[in-house]
Amino acid sequence: MEKLLEVKDLNISFHTYAGEVKAIRGVSFDLFKGETLAIVGESGSGKSVTTKAIMRLLPESNSKIKSGHILFDGKDLATATEAQMQKIRGKDIAMIFQDPMTSLNPTMTIGKQISEPLIKHQKISKKEAHKTALRLLQLVGIPKAEERIKQYPHQFSGGMRQRVVIAISLACNPQVLIADEPTTALDVTIQAQILDLMKDLQKKIDTSIIFITHDLGVVANVADRVAVMYAGKIVEIGTVDEIFYNPQHPYTWGLISSMPTLDTDDEELFVIPGTPPDLLKPPKGDAFAPRNQYAMQIDLEEQPPMFKVSDTHFAATWLLHPDAPEVTPPEAVLRRQEEFAKLHPGMQAVHAKGVEVDE
Repeated sequence: MEKLLEVKDLNISFHTYAGEVKAIRGVSFDLFKGETLAIVGESGSGKSVTTKAIMRLLPESNSKIKSGHILFDGKDLATATEAQMQKIRGKDIAMIFQDPMTSLNPTMTIGKQISEPLIKHQKISKKEAHKTALRLLQLVGIPKAEERIKQYPHQFSGGMRQRVVIAISLACNPQVLIADEPTTALDVTIQAQILDLMKDLQKKIDTSIIFITHDLGVVANVADRVAVMYAGKIVEIGTVDEIFYNPQHPYTWGLISSMPTLDTDDEELFVIPGTPPDLLKPPKGDAFAPRNQYAMQIDLEEQPPMFKVSDTHFAATWLLHPDAPEVTPPEAVLRRQEEFAKLHPGMQAVHAKGVEVDE
């Protein structure tokens, strides 16, 4: 597969009155052409910071890319100038933000907002941009597009506003589309429509998607691969089948166990105990160790490397070391896997092919 984007050992800090917050600590991943990579984790795990760094949208006043590379189309975006990024944003890499109401300009018609990136990046006339904007509104399923293109954001429902934001992001046929929790503010019915829309559009325009979410149920429907983030690090990465049916990291077990289902009652809902660490003073060992019932002494002393589970599956947990005791996933994980199999019959169980350290 053709590699479009490569993030290598990315480290990002925020400078606050309390000190330096090491928000992203050695994050690495690849994005391939035509795939959807989901990045999942609790709030504060570093998902949005990582993707905003790709777009270079982090505030320059208090944030800094301390080291690492973001390689795209022969360029290192980590060191690109603002002038260079302005040519890339919206044209080659576009972003759908979490809240469509704050993403749209309330003083401009929908048509003008979709036309703006076309005029800037494609260098076409206002008339041609308007025609393309109309076609995009129809593509994302806005009814009576000829009338709605003249209207303002407040005249649209939440789901329709999100469709408009998607239309804007797709205006220049970007190679990479970053979706930052695009369905969080929507009800489940509209959420399903937006997810189906994104899958359909991806096939039509052959774009690659980085999908940020804390909802593993969403991941099962949209992702090809999944990266699990915790405390500014990727702790597990693999295909969607591997993450759901052969998870290796205790944090991934916790995320899967905490997913509610139709059969879950209030007393059964699982919660991962404890809270994420303070990244003003990152822990010496595994950041998840204080919340991990399977933690060993080494978890408190050393950060685990990425262990190889398969050619596509890696996890940073000392439980994969050859000398570690054998531990099976909690019963809640096994129950969720049975439910996944019923809800997503296309997903296949994956078995580990052995464990070796990724040097």
